[in-house]
Amino acid sequence: MILPVYAYGQPVLRKKGKEIDADYPELKKLIADMFETMYESNGIGLAAPQIGKDIRLFIVDGSEIEDIQPQGFKEVFINATIIEEFGEEWEFEEGCLSIPDVRANVKRKGDLTIHYFDENFQEHTKTFGGMAARIIQHEYDHIEGILFTDRIPPLKRTMLKRRLESISKGRTNAHYKMKFAHR
Repeated sequence: MILPVYAYGQPVLRKKGKEIDADYPELKKLIADMFETMYESNGIGLAAPQIGKDIRLFIVDGSEIEDIQPQGFKEVFINATIIEEFGEEWEFEEGCLSIPDVRANVKRKGDLTIHYFDENFQEHTKTFGGMAARIIQHEYDHIEGILFTDRIPPLKRTMLKRRLESISKGRTNAHYKMKFAHR
């Protein structure tokens, strides 16, 4: 089922997610719905807060991105904790399904090591680099209540203020279902 993406301004986007366990109600269906929603929205990642759930769950699928390592990069991250971010910091333009039509350059470390559980509650500790690390960092921020706009320079954020307020009021051209704070 395709779920509405919660837009900038929704309080759930600013909450730190709660850990869940394997008994979380209809977890497999939720994950399947999140993938369906992400694909319908042309996204490469989606976090539970973006669909109104304040839990530590996010999904990624970078398999369509050229040169991404690992090949076919598609993962479910439950109760994730970044252990370390390292490597050279690099800047790249990011966007977000919760903030349609807004893009900005964000600096992030090039590599990370993360501990998490997959959809079967199998425990993993893995290291990712490059674009895979960036996608994970962006989605991980969501479960920490952080948006990519929080990571851009203050002047750029000020310049985007009016646009962000418009999005929170439902004025956007998103081609997918959204849920707005001020409607």
